[in-house]
Amino acid sequence: MSYGSGEYTYDLVPGWAKLPEGASFRDVGGVCVDGDDRVLVLNRGGPPVMVFDATGERLSSWGEGHFSDRPHGIGLDAEGNVYCTDDGNHTVRKFSPEGELLSTLGTEGEPAETGYRHESTDLFERLASIDRAAGPFNGPTGVAVSPAGELFVSDGYGNARVHAFDPEGEHLRSWGEPGPAPGEFRLPHSIERDGDGRLWVADRENSRIQVFDADGTFVAEWTDLIRPTDVVVDDAVFVSELCRRVSVFTTDGELLARWGNEGHPVDDPLFVAPHAIAVDSNGDLYVGEVSYTHKGIDRGARTLQKFERTG
Repeated sequence: MSYGSGEYTYDLVPGWAKLPEGASFRDVGGVCVDGDDRVLVLNRGGPPVMVFDATGERLSSWGEGHFSDRPHGIGLDAEGNVYCTDDGNHTVRKFSPEGELLSTLGTEGEPAETGYRHESTDLFERLASIDRAAGPFNGPTGVAVSPAGELFVSDGYGNARVHAFDPEGEHLRSWGEPGPAPGEFRLPHSIERDGDGRLWVADRENSRIQVFDADGTFVAEWTDLIRPTDVVVDDAVFVSELCRRVSVFTTDGELLARWGNEGHPVDDPLFVAPHAIAVDSNGDLYVGEVSYTHKGIDRGARTLQKFERTG
């Protein structure tokens, strides 16, 4: 079965990720692709970071002892250093390409005070309890790095802000407040920097993507989305959505392709809870899910699926 349309048509690569016998990602918090088309997966099952080649062979793994049970987002800088957010312990950690811990932003276990009710079991009650924005961090979600090393973090589950840091980790500026207006957020869930320096934020519970310049000035919003979880900008804009679909747009917001569970039986869906998306140099897509957190379903290796571009 093919997915998408036109130039953005894809075939699913069955059983792409070759995990050890009995292993599982359980949930994929984030996924990214480096300059050699190695796929880095931040997951909640086995070793927190697993690295695969384009054929799905696992090359390495690392990260044990540095994360809570909620690693969330992953990004790379120009030197291949790896940045990981952890919404469970309120940190952003920088690792070498080989997995050596280089630095940590935030204080583990000490969230910024926003009114957020961590003890509530209901997501929407927790989000509604955020009555003010604050500094870094309370449940950071996504990370993006400029070519010059400036770091941008979406902050996230217990806050409603984006924070910018210089290459040494000094806090430069923040923007955002809780709410639905332009420049406000209800769960800024991931962040992407494009080649023009614009920042794309998946504002999940406002069901939109917001675009900002590097200083945090609002540029645009896209609303033809339902609970977007991640965004990546390449030759087009690729979005994973928690409503069990993937959408592809031009950089001007024209919808090019969209697919979900159409043609799949209810008891064997293509997607359960898309959470992360990445694209490699061939235009192939990688979509990671949080099916275990969202529905209590462990999909094993299918928690991360590869779609090979054929269009």
